[in-house]
Amino acid sequence: MHSFNRTTVVTQFVLVGFSRLGELQLLLFVIFLLLYLTILLANATIMAVIRCSRTLHTPMYGFLFILSFSESCYTFVIIPQLLAHLLSATKTVSFVACATQLFFFLGFACTNCFLIAVMGYDRYVAICHPLRYTLIMNKRLGWGVVSLSGVTGFFIALVATNLICDMPFCGPNRVNHYFCDMAPVIKLACIDSHVKELALFGLSILVIMVPFLLILISYGFIVNTILKIPSAEGKRKAFATCASHLTVVFVHYGCASVIYLRPRSKSASDKDQLVAVTYTVVTPLLNPLVYSLRNQEVKTALKRVLGMPVATKVI
Repeated sequence: MHSFNRTTVVTQFVLVGFSRLGELQLLLFVIFLLLYLTILLANATIMAVIRCSRTLHTPMYGFLFILSFSESCYTFVIIPQLLAHLLSATKTVSFVACATQLFFFLGFACTNCFLIAVMGYDRYVAICHPLRYTLIMNKRLGWGVVSLSGVTGFFIALVATNLICDMPFCGPNRVNHYFCDMAPVIKLACIDSHVKELALFGLSILVIMVPFLLILISYGFIVNTILKIPSAEGKRKAFATCASHLTVVFVHYGCASVIYLRPRSKSASDKDQLVAVTYTVVTPLLNPLVYSLRNQEVKTALKRVLGMPVATKVI
């Protein structure tokens, strides 16, 4: 990324964002602020409950802890700047700030994709190899796959950011988005970016489709194992342990696919912003809510942490 100063004429970008909405920006500020505070509170609650409850000190909830932390960092990269721009008449960011935001956004986004795939593998081991679960999903493997997810995610982010920011930008400098994302920034390059777009498309396939296919394979084995369980109650409990993860999988990878796995020529920036709100605001809020509202273990642990009475089964 040393060629910034030599090739870049544009020194700052204007994030158009929601500026066309005029006075509605104040209403959006209130909505996004409330959503952001809810995201931080929900993820902080999940992390605190997992940290304080010994019953949740398992690999599955360890991965959920890391995912909640990563999601909080992910939203911090985007939403505070969005809130500031909704109240400000000037919506400019420097070239370096734009590149930095792009790097950290992609880094945490890629890391989250890999972490969700790791959680799918964890469910596979828990259901298909329950007697060997603690042996396979040990602490060493857990920290190893988490570290690998983070290192790989940020390495891909570095490659993608370098591919984009190494291009010359001579003007215009208006980014038709509310943050520095790949497609809106590439559109402003002064050169033919077709080759680099193909390279970025390949990286998108690697980050989105490969983990998603691995999750599908894991759930193929999971479904096959569950169908062999003789009791209906046993099947129901097995499916219930996967429901939260599957919900997050389809929302997360579905939104990412709509934006990053399609021809650039067919992109529609106004519609992209609406989809982007889903994966930058709604999905980080959905993850802790789904795992807390649909997970009995988390709900029970939360009641214990809050000092609320916990119902017990009478045998």
